[in-house]
Amino acid sequence: MLSFLPPVIRGCIAGSLLVINTLLLAPFLMLVSLLRFLLPVRSWQSGFTAAAIAIAELWISLNAVWMRLTQNMQWDVEGIEQLDKDQWYLVTSNHQSWADIFILQYLLNRKIPMLKFFLKQELIWVPVIGLCWWALDFPFMKRYSKEYLEKHPEKRGQDFESTRRACEKFEHLPVAVFNFLEGTRFTPVKHEAQQSPYKWLLKPKAGGIAFVIGAMGNSINTLVDITIAYPGHTQPSFSDFLCGRVSKLQVRVQKKPIPAEFMNRSYGEDESFRYEFQQWVTELWQDKDALMEQLHQQQA
Repeated sequence: MLSFLPPVIRGCIAGSLLVINTLLLAPFLMLVSLLRFLLPVRSWQSGFTAAAIAIAELWISLNAVWMRLTQNMQWDVEGIEQLDKDQWYLVTSNHQSWADIFILQYLLNRKIPMLKFFLKQELIWVPVIGLCWWALDFPFMKRYSKEYLEKHPEKRGQDFESTRRACEKFEHLPVAVFNFLEGTRFTPVKHEAQQSPYKWLLKPKAGGIAFVIGAMGNSINTLVDITIAYPGHTQPSFSDFLCGRVSKLQVRVQKKPIPAEFMNRSYGEDESFRYEFQQWVTELWQDKDALMEQLHQQQA
C-alpha cells in the first residue's frame, strides 16, 4: 500500500511499527512471565503458557500488518498447506538474512505450533528478553565444548540429559522446535572460509537437531524442511527487507520423515548414531542445494 514511498521512508515506517509493536506487547508477556514464576501451580501454568503464546502470536500477526503495508514483495510459496497446528515438528531452514526469521514467522504463524528455538543456557540471563523466552517455554540447553569434556570427562552425557529434561514439557503439547542447521547466516566470505561443498549453502551442523531428536523420544517424527531463496540477492540485509528492496521471495516447504532409529539415542556418546545422522543431514543439504540452484535458475 505504501510502495510508492521512497525505500528509506518505508524502512523507517516498518522499523518504527516493529519497535512500537514490541514495546506495546512486551509488558504483557513480562506480566505473564512474572505470574508464572510467582504462582507455580500446575493447573495455572498451562494457562500462563497459553497466554504467553497468544501474545507472541499477536506480535507476529501485527508484524504481518507492517510487512503488508510497506512491502511490495512477490511471494512464491509452496507446501504450507500440508502443515497441521496439532502436530509435533522439527523445523529447519537455510539462513541468508535476519529477514528469514520474520518471513518464517509470517508464513507459519498459527499454521503450526509456535516456533521454539533452542537457546544456550546462559541466554536466560539476558535482561527482559531472557524472561520472555522463559515465559514462552523456549528450551535452554547446556552444551559442553569438546575441549571442556577432555578436561572433565565426568560431564559427558550431561548435556544430552539437560536437553532431554528441557524437552519433557513438550511431550503432551504439540511443539515446533526450530534450528538453523548452518548455525549462522550465509555470506560469500563464510562460504569461502569453510570451503563449503555446496554452492548456495554453508556446511550444516548436525549436533543441534540430533540432540533434539534423541531427547524427544517418539514425540517428533516429522521434519519440516524449508528452503528460502531471494532471486537477485545472495543475502539481502534486514535493512533491504525493511525498505522493500527485496522484490521477490521463493519458499519451498517439504515434510520429511525422521528415521525411527534416531529416536532416544545420544549424539555425543553413540558413535554409530553420530555417523548415521551426519550422513542423513548431508543428503538433506545436498537436496536443498540442488533445489536452491533450481529456484535461482528459474529467475535467470
